[in-house]
Amino acid sequence: MSRRIPRLEFEQLAPPLQEQLAARVKRLGYLGEFFKCAGHQPALLGPFMTMTEAFKKVLPERLVEVGALTVAGVMKNEYERNQHERLSFRLGFGKDWIAEVNRLDPDRAAQMSDAEKAVQRFAIALIERKGGGVDAELDAMIDAIGPEAAMAVMFLVGRYVTHAFIVNALALAPPVKSVFVEEPR
Repeated sequence: MSRRIPRLEFEQLAPPLQEQLAARVKRLGYLGEFFKCAGHQPALLGPFMTMTEAFKKVLPERLVEVGALTVAGVMKNEYERNQHERLSFRLGFGKDWIAEVNRLDPDRAAQMSDAEKAVQRFAIALIERKGGGVDAELDAMIDAIGPEAAMAVMFLVGRYVTHAFIVNALALAPPVKSVFVEEPR
């Protein structure tokens, strides 16, 4: 894990970034190490978080979570996967649905909707093929969710791939455990 990027505490973040992240930090009870590192670039992190919040306005929650969990799985980003497992669970999606999304096997998914499967197939293909040769998956996703939502999914995949690159490059440990790991009693 690189320690050459100093970890900023909340009070060290630029004031506009503090305002933007305050509710999240209060809700979670911590400032994640991703933010402690990325806070060195408030002009980039601020719009990154604005984009993150915008997905909730332009896509159904389940599609956002399918996208986030899928990218986290393909990119081996436990940091984000664990957080989105917990968010999905809080949203009421259930551990069976979360486990099914995490398997990254939409053709065998029984609990995922056809739209969710189309989004997952597209996200996997987009990452694995580096954006090229995904016409069939893109067309299927457009048929399932429409062109506007399909464009939002493309931005969503890019957002979560960016997060994974940063987390993986810095070897950041997940701030929370997977919902599938039992907490000690």
